Amino acid sequence: MVAKAETKYLRISPKKLRQVIFLVKNRQALEAQFILKAVNKKGAGLLGKTLTSAIANAKNKGYKEDKLFISKLLANSGPVLKRWRAASFGRATVIRKRTSHILIELDTSEKIIGKVKIKG
Repeated sequence: MVAKAETKYLRISPKKLRQVIFLVKNRQALEAQFILKAVNKKGAGLLGKTLTSAIANAKNKGYKEDKLFISKLLANSGPVLKRWRAASFGRATVIRKRTSHILIELDTSEKIIGKVKIKG
């Protein structure tokens, strides 16, 4: 792990985020950014912001953008906001407004074993 970024308490369900994560998991970081810009989903914008933050964190540590790839990408569930809605016969039903946490970890495509760099 070279760099990571985490975004918490996003007002989107993890199930909807995982649809977008499937498109960019285990790809180069710059390639993933281009894909996320082309996808017309709310989760793509949220994921794009987190990915941009992770790339900036890696650049601050001295790594090059073109060598980075996404090694770990998770969308976990956060707290659920419970709201009520009127139902028939005077009853109430629960509406669950789900939240998500995104975790992105970047790694370099060059691994250092001993003193020899291996591209892979």
